[in-house]
Amino acid sequence: MKNKFSLDFLLGAATAAHQVEGNNTNSDCWAMEQMEHTSYAEPSLDAVDHYHRYPEDIRLMADAGLNAYRFSVEWARIEPQEGYFDDKEAEHYLDVIRCCQAHGLEPVVTLHHFSSPKWLIGKGGWEAESTVEDFARYVRYIIGKLGNSLHYVCTINEANMGIQVAAIARRYMQQMQAQAAGMQTCDGTVQAGFNLEKMMEGQQATAEENIKVFGVEKAENFTSMRTPKGDRIVCRAHEAARAVIKELCPHIKTGLTLSLHDIQPLAGGEEKAQNEWADEFTHYLPYIQNDDFLGIQNYTRSLTGPEGSLPAPDGAELTQMNYEFYPQALEHVIRKAAEDFKGDLIVTENGVATDDDKRRTAFIEQALEGVQNCIHDAIPVKGYFYWSLMDNFEWQKGYSMTFGLIAVDRATQTRHPKESLSFLGTFH
Repeated sequence: MKNKFSLDFLLGAATAAHQVEGNNTNSDCWAMEQMEHTSYAEPSLDAVDHYHRYPEDIRLMADAGLNAYRFSVEWARIEPQEGYFDDKEAEHYLDVIRCCQAHGLEPVVTLHHFSSPKWLIGKGGWEAESTVEDFARYVRYIIGKLGNSLHYVCTINEANMGIQVAAIARRYMQQMQAQAAGMQTCDGTVQAGFNLEKMMEGQQATAEENIKVFGVEKAENFTSMRTPKGDRIVCRAHEAARAVIKELCPHIKTGLTLSLHDIQPLAGGEEKAQNEWADEFTHYLPYIQNDDFLGIQNYTRSLTGPEGSLPAPDGAELTQMNYEFYPQALEHVIRKAAEDFKGDLIVTENGVATDDDKRRTAFIEQALEGVQNCIHDAIPVKGYFYWSLMDNFEWQKGYSMTFGLIAVDRATQTRHPKESLSFLGTFH
């Protein structure tokens, strides 16, 4: 008989607005999907229509025994034009929150999950100083509307994603050389669905189209290759958002989320591994030390040798995302993060892209065993959110990656819960 979590433990699933809602027409991601020189495999269109079907999706979670739902508010819906706030869209998200509460689910809201308003990119995006103030203004509006109904808010999803994209871009030529030599490459070094090769190719044509679409030659999206200056802007935007939340609603537990790998050094790779962990985690500590919680997002491990990141071992089971199937990574990352971050920890994303739901169930079982080991050792892990609730739009990789606990027939938008959904619910 497996161990169960206490009833106050947040056990749920996660989504991001752009990936599930559909028709997010004022966002930078939507604009990029429509471009001639796009890195996206396909456009999101109506996604899985969660914008209209959220009551059914929330009921499916509740029926399965889950007690929490992490979802994001879409800034581009709330502020479609600079300085104009859409009260009807704010009311929509308030309805989602009320629906969660009516079904016994704790809503955990993320204020920014990768997609941004198109107008923000025209001002310089996530490399522009003005973004700190723009984000704080949006947070002041939306927390003013939703804050009294919330207990948990993630300000920014994967604040370190742009740094990870920049790192893998630097390794791009090495990867291509390795491929030419017939070697396996390590896409798993960025835990999101990006076509990094396409991003690096045809940059001149993309720059010309960016001017037409955004009014700038270089579109500095949240998931673009980030400079150290841009990294500090993201951190300051988080600090500004936290200050606004604490001013308006001091009761709300506030944090951000980070994409973290289980970085395992091989002989001679210790220094490289330490530097990777510093880039990925420890250099954020000054900006998050006053947060109530840290959102941990982990999917796999990263092997590091003297030259840097290595591909998965020969014969390793790989997921659809070309990551190594390695659910043990989550426990390792929780323990590592807890050495330096002393607030609560919430696993805000953990999951696997596979068309074999039995492997998903096995992944969840092993990952949750690791979480329980951490709790047994008095590490303050307060929740676990599987990524993702539904098979959805995995950014540049489109709809081919199946992470979900629920399958969706996109021709009819019919939901088909998988066994893994009810299996996750049995841990409560």
